[in-house]
Amino acid sequence: MRNAAHAPVSAPRAKPLKRPSQARARFTVQAIYDAFVRIWKSEGWERLTTRAVALETGVSVGTLYEYFPSKQALLSGYVRHGMDTLQAAIEKQVVQADDLPWHERVHHLLRLTLGIDAPELPYYDPKMLALEHQIAELKHHRRVHDELLAAWTNALRACDDLPHAPSARTVQVLFLSAFGGRRYLLLVNADDGTARAWAAELERQCLLVLSTPC
Repeated sequence: MRNAAHAPVSAPRAKPLKRPSQARARFTVQAIYDAFVRIWKSEGWERLTTRAVALETGVSVGTLYEYFPSKQALLSGYVRHGMDTLQAAIEKQVVQADDLPWHERVHHLLRLTLGIDAPELPYYDPKMLALEHQIAELKHHRRVHDELLAAWTNALRACDDLPHAPSARTVQVLFLSAFGGRRYLLLVNADDGTARAWAAELERQCLLVLSTPC
């Protein structure tokens, strides 16, 4: 019989078991995310446990495990929730904002994508980014790229008062400059002043590009 001491230890499941579909379940999962962020800020990743999150939320550990079997799965679900919220905000505040001129829509598109002055988006910090290798594979990064690029494409297509319709290549370059730059600034933990100055200059350049024929 194989020695149990030498048996391989399986890694914690790093993906949520299911997504909430009914209103009550969505409320519970949102409360779990809120508790997760509070503990993250006060205790950090190393001291964060699913049991502590359940206690902070006021739900049983069994209820939490129905969605998140590990803290890695909880982080994964939270990051996915952040991307979903971002896309929904772009749809509502940019695509559907028919009363705004194109340069104001672009301002909101950048504000949301860069996460600057965007309190409606879930909390995210450099330490969460540093842990993404534990929960995300290449296919997950590709999916986020494709989804957000589609959101940018829809947002700029909705701006029917643009001086010139940007090419697909231009939209992709602008999106990568914004989202890729945001992630790199998080990685190096840039201070608020640096981030704001970068965001203002990036917006100026985006407006200039979108005002110029391709």
